[in-house]
Amino acid sequence: MKELRDKVAVVTGAASGIGLALCERFLDEGMRVVMADVEQTALDREVARLDPECERVLGVRTDVRRWEEVAALAERTLERFAGVHVVCNNAGVAPGGPMLDATPEDWRWVVDVNVMGVAYGVTAFAPILVEAGEGHIVNTASEAGLVTNAALGVYCASKHAVVGLSESLYRELEETPVGVSVVCPNLVRTGIFHSERNRDDGVEERPKGLAVMGMLREALVATGMQPAGVAERIVDAIRRDRFWVFTHDETPGRAAQRTADIEAGRNPTNPYEDPSEPS
Repeated sequence: MKELRDKVAVVTGAASGIGLALCERFLDEGMRVVMADVEQTALDREVARLDPECERVLGVRTDVRRWEEVAALAERTLERFAGVHVVCNNAGVAPGGPMLDATPEDWRWVVDVNVMGVAYGVTAFAPILVEAGEGHIVNTASEAGLVTNAALGVYCASKHAVVGLSESLYRELEETPVGVSVVCPNLVRTGIFHSERNRDDGVEERPKGLAVMGMLREALVATGMQPAGVAERIVDAIRRDRFWVFTHDETPGRAAQRTADIEAGRNPTNPYEDPSEPS
């Protein structure tokens, strides 16, 4: 996948954030793009902005929680562009607050979007790429897929699942021409901490969750990197057939803390604290 011009990319969560930045970058590379998003208004707006003539961009309203809609996305892609080469399973949600406050509805919403949305994308598109003998799958996880914290337990669990799914998929496809990458961003200036806007089960955020979200939104604005920088790293990973995609230099060291704890026979330590500092 060193040459991207004239190839076809499918991106979920494409109307904002990292997904939108990926679509912009893929178009700059001369690709054709299928934009999938659950927000119809935002999707229509961005498709019209990026390609007013709709020659190189197709927008498909898609709820990744539903297998039939992801399968239809694959069918629409093949009908329009007669092929697919890059698939970015990027849609995600991020509620905050302690797991002890989480309801079954919270778990179902997060797992359906963050885990099953990726699984459905792999199920629908990977066989097409393998049969074509070319392609690359990009799954968006998070640094929270490698490093845990007490404020985003449900989210951490779902993103750990995405990392495990992606690594297993890499091994399964290792002898094929299809590459796999997993993206593990830290703070990026997206709407991820406003993802409740797309929640449709009537469950409202609770006080502890609202407090966590408030802090995270402030941190994101203050220190988050631009989505375009993430898209740059993803395109480079596709070209180099690189599995791990990090946005922040600190992430590998934080992830390594778990291995260090295991080797030392100790309970989990906080990877966000300097071990040289007294507790």
